[in-house]
Amino acid sequence: MSIAVLLILAVAAFLAGLGGSYLGVGGGIFLIPFMTLALSVNIKVAIATSLIGVIANSSGAASVYVRDHLTNLRLAMFLEVATTLGAIAGALVGLGVPDFYLYVVFGIVVLYAATTMARIRETAKERAYQAGEEAPLTKRLKLSSVYFDQEDQGVYRYRVERPVAGFGVSAAAGLFSGLLGVGGGFIKVPAMNVLMRVPMKAAVATSNFMIGVTAAASAFIYYSQGLVDPGLAAMVIIGVFSGTNLGTRLLAHAKSSNVRFVFALFLAVLGTAMVARLFLPGVPI
Repeated sequence: MSIAVLLILAVAAFLAGLGGSYLGVGGGIFLIPFMTLALSVNIKVAIATSLIGVIANSSGAASVYVRDHLTNLRLAMFLEVATTLGAIAGALVGLGVPDFYLYVVFGIVVLYAATTMARIRETAKERAYQAGEEAPLTKRLKLSSVYFDQEDQGVYRYRVERPVAGFGVSAAAGLFSGLLGVGGGFIKVPAMNVLMRVPMKAAVATSNFMIGVTAAASAFIYYSQGLVDPGLAAMVIIGVFSGTNLGTRLLAHAKSSNVRFVFALFLAVLGTAMVARLFLPGVPI
């Protein structure tokens, strides 16, 4: 691959790192459509390369969000058990699935996540702590937490709801991470925000903490099959890590409603693009 193409990929990876850290999705959800649509990279190679970028994204963002007291570490460790197991299963399935079905699944899942986020109207603060008894598992594992919002310098307490359902959805997120190379954040963030009632910024920060471990679990399998291109991976790491530094700063001062809107918009565009890719004449899949 030419130097010019690699430089273009680095720029795209920078934007993916920015968007990934801002939205908690890892950047792979942006990189895979770009590599397959613009650079004509085989989707399985794109998935393997994307997972490397997700690890870089998580490494850069997680430390910042933990420092800023946005990440719910207990919740992340609880859900990561499910996502890691799901990621390994997804990678094994992905190696044997025809490329056509990967495009279809990617597009459908992303569009579903976009629709889910678009329906939400409450702000993070309106979804904060509600009076009432905690679920037994939430109470036992101390999953409820607080977060500091730099937007208004406020500290907000929230209760984690439906931990068992969230654990199950996290396993599905891990499955799609390994299958599609996207980190699973596009499922984890809506699951935590909508299902478990974790405020948007805390959900994004917690997802960023989790996606690196999830991606690493499945990246090793793709690497063992020789699907990781060193040149592509190097450009992705450089670009993603640089973009992550900017994305974390943007999230800290952003409004939760704006984060949610951007999340839904990007998912809708990318999901549509991947589905439309199936109907483009003369484009190999």
